[in-house]
Parts: sequence; structure tokens; C-alpha cells
Amino acid sequence: MNESKPGLTLRLDDGLAGRIGHVFKRPALLTEALTHRSALNPPGKRRGRPAPRTYERLEFLGDRVLGLVVADLLWRRFPAGSEGELTRRFHDLVQGATLARVAETIGLGPHLILAPSEAASGARNPSILADVCEAVIAAVYVDGGYEAAFAVVERWWTPLIAELGDRPQDAKTRLQEWAQARGLGLPAYRVMATEGPSHAPRFTVAASVAQSEEVSATASSKRAAETEAAAALLERLVGNG
Repeated sequence: MNESKPGLTLRLDDGLAGRIGHVFKRPALLTEALTHRSALNPPGKRRGRPAPRTYERLEFLGDRVLGLVVADLLWRRFPAGSEGELTRRFHDLVQGATLARVAETIGLGPHLILAPSEAASGARNPSILADVCEAVIAAVYVDGGYEAAFAVVERWWTPLIAELGDRPQDAKTRLQEWAQARGLGLPAYRVMATEGPSHAPRFTVAASVAQSEEVSATASSKRAAETEAAAALLERLVGNG
């Protein structure tokens, strides 16, 4: 469902609502959550009718709803966890890469409402998928309230929280602690290049410690590139003794 006219109500007989975990009383909310701004052609108001909405307003709300539910889940799951430990887990669980992963698992991509020019790449774009995932959470919240949103987030994020349970600290933290334990100071990160269109940028970041040779990595966000570069550098440094 990559091409659609704004204002068209999404049909839910394909099981999408079931995969999300919520039956919408107002299906138009789900349509709005799946509508990319490229689908508004021309943008703005059409004569005599209000302009159709894209997912952007819902994304704004969904970001806050997701944050509250994930914080709630972590607070309950780790009663002895410190604020720092909970914060590290929280950031892992609400970052764009995690949201895009959830969106792919649910199967949101094929249902995005995009302009024909965006259809080929947009449905697989991690940034768009992450934004739409937040918008869908907001649509559930507006349609069914906090309990409905909590149930959906709990369903999709509980396995991710379990994965994090035994996971060591993120690579940037581990690299920093490794360096400071040896009196080498803080790791340095340098953005080497930013490429790609504004809706799908690619960042190349180099990481180094003291006088070590830089190790670089490329990802769809600066934070992810830094994390991957830190992991590669730490592997090299530890491997070299």
C-alpha cells in the first residue's frame, strides 16, 4: 500500500491492526500515522476541504508516549537498577534503530502511504520507519488511551528489554572505561562525512583514543556511527593487548 490518495481510509482486513495489537475504533488515525508528507501532492489545504494530515503530529506525541511506557516498564522490571543503568537501557530502547526494527517486525513498511517517487526507498528507510512507529503508538494512545498504548508497547518491547537484561554496557561506555582505566583520557569522535539525502543521511564517524589510529564506521545516525566505531576500536585495542 505504498501509493494512496490523501484522505483514503486504510482497510484493516489485512491483519495489520492485529499485528499491531489494537483494533481501531477510528481507523483514520492509523491512516494518518502511516501517511508521509510526500503523499500530499500538492501540499497544504485543498479547496473546500481541510488538508489531510501526515504522521508528523502523531510522531511528536508518540515519542512522549513511548518514553513514558518504556520508563514505566524498566522501572518495574529492574527494581534494583540505578538511575544510570535505567537510563542506558532506556536510550537503547527508544533510539531510532530500535524503532525501525519494531516497525519492520510489525510489517509497517508495505503499508506506508508515500508518493510514487518515494515508494521504492521510503518503505525501507529506517528513519521513516522509526517515525511511523512512534506515530502508530500515538494513534493507539489517542484511539484507546494509555492502557491500550501500554499494552502495544509492552507487547513489542518486552522481548527487547529481555535482550538488554544481560547485555554489557554500550560500546562507547566500555571504550571510555577502558581508556580511563589506563590513564589515556576520553575517546575522541570525529565526523568524517555526511552523505545522502536529508531524509536518509549516512554519517561516517572516526573514533580514537590518545594516539591510537582512528577506526571509522558508517550508520544512519551520528550516535549509531559513534557506537559502531567505538566497538570496532575497542576490539582492535583489546586484541592488540
